[in-house]
Amino acid sequence: MITTRPEIRGTFGVVTSTHWIVSQVAMGILERGGNAFDAAVAGGFTLQIVEPHLCGPAGEVPILLHAADSDEVRVLCGQGVAPAGATIAHFRSLGLDMIPGSGLIASVVPGAFDAWLTLLRDYGTMELADVMAPAIGYAAAGHPLLPGAARAIADVADALRTEWRGGADIWLPGGAPPRGDSLFCNPALAQTWRRILAEAGTHGSRETRIDRARRAWSQGFVAEAIDRFGRVPQMDSSGRRHAATLTGQDMSEWEARYEAPVVADFDGWTICKTNSWGQGPVLLQALKILAAAGVEHVDPGSADFVHLVLEAVKLAFADREAYYGDPAFVDVPMDRLLSDSYAAERTRLIGAQASHIIQPGVIDGFERQVTATLDLVHIASDEEGGIGIGEPTMMHLRPTLKPGDTVHIDVIDRHGNMVSATPSGGWPQSSPTVPELGFALNTRAQMFWLEPGLPGSLAPGKRPRTTLTPTLAKQDGRPALVCGTPGGDQQDQWQLVLLLRRILGRGNLQQALDQPLFHSLHFPSSFYPRAAMPGVAVLEESFGDPLIADLRDRGHDVRVAPAWSAGRLTVAERSPEGILRAAATPRLMQAYAVGR
Repeated sequence: MITTRPEIRGTFGVVTSTHWIVSQVAMGILERGGNAFDAAVAGGFTLQIVEPHLCGPAGEVPILLHAADSDEVRVLCGQGVAPAGATIAHFRSLGLDMIPGSGLIASVVPGAFDAWLTLLRDYGTMELADVMAPAIGYAAAGHPLLPGAARAIADVADALRTEWRGGADIWLPGGAPPRGDSLFCNPALAQTWRRILAEAGTHGSRETRIDRARRAWSQGFVAEAIDRFGRVPQMDSSGRRHAATLTGQDMSEWEARYEAPVVADFDGWTICKTNSWGQGPVLLQALKILAAAGVEHVDPGSADFVHLVLEAVKLAFADREAYYGDPAFVDVPMDRLLSDSYAAERTRLIGAQASHIIQPGVIDGFERQVTATLDLVHIASDEEGGIGIGEPTMMHLRPTLKPGDTVHIDVIDRHGNMVSATPSGGWPQSSPTVPELGFALNTRAQMFWLEPGLPGSLAPGKRPRTTLTPTLAKQDGRPALVCGTPGGDQQDQWQLVLLLRRILGRGNLQQALDQPLFHSLHFPSSFYPRAAMPGVAVLEESFGDPLIADLRDRGHDVRVAPAWSAGRLTVAERSPEGILRAAATPRLMQAYAVGR
């Protein structure tokens, strides 16, 4: 099979990410003697500069990591929580029955900055100033702006001129949207980072300096500026102006924390994901269902395979709606959801024809919760029924048709350290920019419900059920593979297909990425206005007319997407002998894998 680019192979280190500059920055850190954690942090900060329409400093990041010296796999949760003032009663008092998908009011505590610095402090080896230097350089001196970023900024130029004017000087230099491939700078953000480094100082241990930088963010001038900015009401997608509930006090009381991953076994592999505050366990549920259905006996290039995976995904995501939430706040029956007996029960619901019913399993003691979840299902109207394949960067209720408002990076070094991280949020299309800081806030609170009694109901201090979902996989008990992708609700669907092709197939990593992709829109979206499209499946046209016609004959409402339009997957792997491999999708022509 001819691939769009070679699979990268080496023994020293590999990096694969959604932007070629980021991959080179992270690889440069490895070349300078840093480890995978140093490299991931440097890449994470650079992503905020070169993909500003897809992630920002005030966003969030879940991180899966393997530390070779301790042989442990951990989740570092960089997903911030709902502010103390973010109550259902508060939102209802404003006449809202759903949290808007844009504006200040949808902000939760920013989590990415503290997560990256915590990773660097605990597992890295380099100084914070050194790993932040590339990002500061690109912010101050400029970088060639992605055409997609230029289009995203142009889409909200009127809002920046009329409603979110604090960001106009940054995002509309000279009063106009920047052109794609032009040199673009963000001197305000560069100055913010320089001030943080200055306040971290040069005395004390490396770890002490990193902690001082964390405090400058969460308890110092950054939190103070966000607090002031959030008090002034600004326009959001409700069509009205609202202030933030987020305060400096909320920021001072939160920090990133480590957790154990949730895991499931499949064909000699153990897949590690975040807990149910993220959607990650849906991939595990889908694998369990597919194993029970005998997917290993199905040709992965056939209509039978696509049909089976789509039907398994529908069942897993229905359970996501009914059961997933922050396990610190709600009882999530994860052991039952990932059990072999439950998977067998769910598999019996898969038939020869496509299901158009959103059908979560009913677990004893959760009957009322399941009913309440189904009562909230909102079927997409014609206006909401586009085949957008990423997180919305919506403004004035306009859905997006472009993929991926998130980024991803995977790193493996020569020691066997591994990092998989999926940063997102804090982009200027969805929230006003804090002018003196140079970045926008996040809108992750839109994933909460304003109805009580649901696993995803809003509550102060609670994590939204995010779609961000990196993956780390063990083969025969040995940490072997990391992968991920932008794409909102599609992230675990595209990763599921990648893992099936890698585990059950015989091709290399790049071949697995270059094959056509598909996903379901059957279940409620995680994003405002939370609509479902029962029975709808999106397939890249490169699957070919016969396979698409076959699926339509089975009852799937197939929407055909252009070739090379679904997903921005990246993946890296380490063999038992220490051979490293990496690959990146050719879609959008910006993801890149490097290594030696």
